[in-house]
Amino acid sequence: MAMILNAVGPGRGAHWVRDGLRLYLKRPLAFTALFIIFLFMALFVALLPLVGGLLQMMLVPLLSLGFMVASRSALQGGAVRPIQFFEPLRAAPAQRRALLLLCVAYGLLVAGVLLLADLVADGGFSRALTLMRNPNTPQAEIEALLAERSLVSGTLVGMVALTLVTIPFWHAPALVHWGHQGPGQALFSSTLAVWRSRGAFLVYGLTWFALMLAFGIISAVLFGLLGLGPAGPLLAMPAGLFFSTLFYVSLIFTYDDSFGAGAPPPQVTAEPSA
Repeated sequence: MAMILNAVGPGRGAHWVRDGLRLYLKRPLAFTALFIIFLFMALFVALLPLVGGLLQMMLVPLLSLGFMVASRSALQGGAVRPIQFFEPLRAAPAQRRALLLLCVAYGLLVAGVLLLADLVADGGFSRALTLMRNPNTPQAEIEALLAERSLVSGTLVGMVALTLVTIPFWHAPALVHWGHQGPGQALFSSTLAVWRSRGAFLVYGLTWFALMLAFGIISAVLFGLLGLGPAGPLLAMPAGLFFSTLFYVSLIFTYDDSFGAGAPPPQVTAEPSA
């Protein structure tokens, strides 16, 4: 399958978020249910002894690719179904092996990043997790731990390292599935695509940050005016669910803009009102 690496301007980053929102609004319940089902799958896998956490991280490439398959189906007027998470695993044996290799590599690399971050933090993340698991831990003790300089350093190192891991894996699952590339080639192509479109991805990230910041400020003001300030945290879970689902829906546009195979990226238009 011939593929073309397109040049993507910085302005497309905001359009990716906009088009993701438009597509989400076409199938809001279906996309939200898709993400909830994945969360339950991930929680179930995490219960497995010894390897549960690692397997949970290995599922992330399947999550992103499954959402891209579902998003492309919705763009073409098709259905959004949980079975689309497993559709890539029913591909040719070579593609399936390449995808599974990506999943294993991603899980191991993320696990390595977490270990590195905890090492830089002098075990701060492990200690914080232990304290938060104990309901009787004084809040002051948790706050003192979170204020430690080593924990801040570990957080920064973890964020940078995780970003470096994410770049080659951003498009890689889709390149294996639709581009029929091997794992090494897919990782290289993804890195090159993200680098060439770094302006668009910077705008993409800033747009997400601005949206979530605006949502937090507006909701805090509204809850304060209504005298419901203590109930504000109750909004965190549905808001997190919405933004997470919307993020995964938007991934198809980052891929199609970068690897259009000579065709223009799919566009989402508003449906006429009845």
